[in-house]
Amino acid sequence: MSNVFYDAGNQRAAKVNDLFAAIARRYDLINDLQSFGLHRLWKRRVANLARIRGGDRALDLCCGTGDIALALARRDATTTGLDFSKQMLEVAKGRGEKAGAGSRKPQFIQGDAQQIPFPDQTFDVVTVGYGLRNLTSWERGLEEMVRVAKPGARLIVLDFGKPANRLWQKVYFTHLRCSVPLIGLLFCGNASAYAYILESLKHYPAQLAVAEKMRGLKLANVRVINLLGGAMAINYGEKPA
Repeated sequence: MSNVFYDAGNQRAAKVNDLFAAIARRYDLINDLQSFGLHRLWKRRVANLARIRGGDRALDLCCGTGDIALALARRDATTTGLDFSKQMLEVAKGRGEKAGAGSRKPQFIQGDAQQIPFPDQTFDVVTVGYGLRNLTSWERGLEEMVRVAKPGARLIVLDFGKPANRLWQKVYFTHLRCSVPLIGLLFCGNASAYAYILESLKHYPAQLAVAEKMRGLKLANVRVINLLGGAMAINYGEKPA
């Protein structure tokens, strides 16, 4: 598999941003096809784990087209969605404007999840869905999440995982090797265009390393929720009060 969209250095962010700019309008459809619609259930679970209380402020990093940010807002959080891609944000803002009259409308802003443009201890909930893996430094991303979280805040990461069962891991990666080129060909006109998913997974240490980093950042109640046998995972932690 070509690693045209994976670069551990400074060029990586620009390449991934170019890809998301190209697929922004079809991003939700691609996710539905790739996960058989299950990503919507997993994002809803993230919003439920956030345990929104009246007056909570929530930040959703790498918000994409706004799924998690909108779900948090529907639970009555004052929500900000942040993403690096202008094109993805345009889709998210459009969806936000169509939200029901009784729903809070999230604010969507352009920014870098590795340099979050908010002061320390601003948010009661900080989430990231399918974005930590794409950062040049996922560790820096987690550190920033902790920095902007208030004491007692809930921090939640949803991303691709690595199944512990070797047979299931082989089946899962075989599925990706077959589906990723097809998605790239159908939606980008280039079979290698979506290859960054597979390449990023090879370099991303996944749920166990994220949990270890959370503990290293002194988060409490750290846990891993495996989905699809660990093919996807939610990492959860709380900033001590």
